[in-house]
Amino acid sequence: MAERKKKKNVEWTELGSGRFQPQRLAFSKHGMASTAHHEATRIASGILSEGGNAFDAAVAAAFALGVCEPQASGLGGQTFVLLHRADPRETVALDGSSRAPNRAAPESLSKAEMRRGHSATTVPSTPATLSYVLSTYGSMKLEQVLEPVIALAEKGFEVSELFHALSKREAKNLREHSGGGVFLRKGTRPHPVGSRICQPVLAATLRRLASAGIEDFYTGEIAQVIHQDMEAHGGLLHADDLARIPWPIERKPVSTRFLGSRVITFPPPGSGRVLIEMLHMIENFPEKLWNPDTPKGALLLAEVIRRGALDRRDRPFDPQFYPQVEDSRLVNRDYARLASAQIRKRIKTQGETTHLSVMDNAGNVVALTQSIERVFGSFVMTPELGFLYNNYMSAFEYKDISHPYYMRPNAPPWASVAPTMVFRGPRPFLAIGSPGSERIVSAILQVLLRLRTRTPYDAVAAPRLHCSVQGKVSLEISRFRDDIPRALERVGLEVDPRDPFSFYLGCIQLVLRDREGFTGVADPRRDGSAGGPIRRPGS
Repeated sequence: MAERKKKKNVEWTELGSGRFQPQRLAFSKHGMASTAHHEATRIASGILSEGGNAFDAAVAAAFALGVCEPQASGLGGQTFVLLHRADPRETVALDGSSRAPNRAAPESLSKAEMRRGHSATTVPSTPATLSYVLSTYGSMKLEQVLEPVIALAEKGFEVSELFHALSKREAKNLREHSGGGVFLRKGTRPHPVGSRICQPVLAATLRRLASAGIEDFYTGEIAQVIHQDMEAHGGLLHADDLARIPWPIERKPVSTRFLGSRVITFPPPGSGRVLIEMLHMIENFPEKLWNPDTPKGALLLAEVIRRGALDRRDRPFDPQFYPQVEDSRLVNRDYARLASAQIRKRIKTQGETTHLSVMDNAGNVVALTQSIERVFGSFVMTPELGFLYNNYMSAFEYKDISHPYYMRPNAPPWASVAPTMVFRGPRPFLAIGSPGSERIVSAILQVLLRLRTRTPYDAVAAPRLHCSVQGKVSLEISRFRDDIPRALERVGLEVDPRDPFSFYLGCIQLVLRDREGFTGVADPRRDGSAGGPIRRPGS
C-alpha cells in the first residue's frame, strides 16, 4: 500500500450559492431508510431499490456514514446493531464493542492521552461488525455494498453548516493531529460551507477491503499499515491486537410492554435497560403529566431521566454476566414503582455517535448505532488509510478495580447506545435510535412519549431536554414555555440553556411501518434525511 503516499489526501471545490436541504420526512410503499446524512440515505435507498434487503442497506449506509459524517463514525470506530429477521422470525442484539489493546494499563495514560492521539484508540470493531451483519443476514456481496460508498469517497461530500461548525470548534485539536490534513482546509482552517471534501485515500482503503475482504483490516496489508503507524507514534494498538478480530457477540435483547406495545431494546453494554426503567417510572404517573410541554410534565421528565442516569451509573453490569441476572432492578416494575414514589414526593415538595434505521418490504428491520466516541474521535488517522481512529480509551472506569468496565487489556468500553424497536403484534412497527452519549436514552424516551399524540415528524422535531445526574437540565430553552425553566429551578435543578434544535440533545432516526407503507423521519438537528424506493424493487 506504499503507493498511497503519492495520493493527494483531500480536495475541495466551491459549489453554487444554493444550499441543499435534506428530505427530513419521507414515505414509500417499498421500504425505508433514515440516517444521519442524506448521502448515506441515498445509498441505502438505492440498495433497497436494487433488491437488497434491510441488512444490505444498513451496512451500506453505515459504511457511507464513515465517509460523509466522519466526525461521528467510521472504520476506526465501533458498531452496535439491533436487528429483526422476518424469516425465521427472530430479534437479535449484536454487541460490536471495541476492545482495549493488550498493552493498555490504567496507570499508563494521562487524561489527555485517553482522549487524543494514537494512544486513545481501542481495537476498531466497525469493519468486523458490518461484515458479520452482511455475511450472516444480507443478500449482497461486500463489493456490491461498498461500490457506491467508494464512489462517494471519491466524489466527496458537501460541507454543511454543522460540519463546518464542528470542525471550527475542534480546529485546534485537528491542527495538532493528523486528522487536520483532511478535515481542515490546507490543514489549518475549516473548509467553507458548501465546499466539497473528497477522500481518495479512504476510497482506496475501501476498495482494498472490497477486494481483499474485511479480514485484511485485521490480519492483512491494512493491519500492517496500522501497526507501523501506531508503533511510530507510541500508540498501544498493535498487530496482535488487530489479529484477535472483534467479531460481534449475539446477545438477547431486553424488553417490556408499554401502552399495549412491546418495546425491545439493547442489553448491556448498551443502555436499553435504562430506557425500560424510564418507561416503567413514567407509567406510574397520570398521562396528563406525560406532556413535556407543560411545567409539571417537563419536571417529571427531568426527574425520570435523572433517576435513570443515576441508577445506570450505580448499577453497571458486565455484559457477559448480565444474562445470568434473574431480576435486574432496572427492568423490574416493582423497583420502578419505588423510584416513582420518590420522584412523586420530590415533585410535590415543589422543591459522536450516529444512528440509522432501515426497514424492507419483507419485514426485516435494522436499528444501528455506531461511533468513534467524541467528535472527530482521537483526531488521528493513518495518512495512508484515510479514516479517523476512535478515542474509546476515555470510556473506561480507571479508579474502581471492581467496576465491570474497569480499564484492562481486551476489555470492552462502557456504551450508552440503545437502538430500539417497538412491536405491535408479531412484527416491528417502529425502529428508532439516536447518537448523543448519555442523551441517547432521554431523546428516545421523549419521542416515544410524543408519538402518542403527534405525527412522527412533529414527535422528532419537538423541543427536547436532558437532565444529568448532577441535576443540570439542558433544554432548547427558546422552544419551551417560559414558565418551564422557572419550574425546574424552583426544585433546585440547574437550567442549562441550549440553542434551538441543539446538536447536543441527540439526533433521532426513525422508521415506522403501518398499513399504508413506510414513513421515515430524520432529526432536523443534524444533516440526516429519510428516503425509500420509489417503485417496487425489480420492477
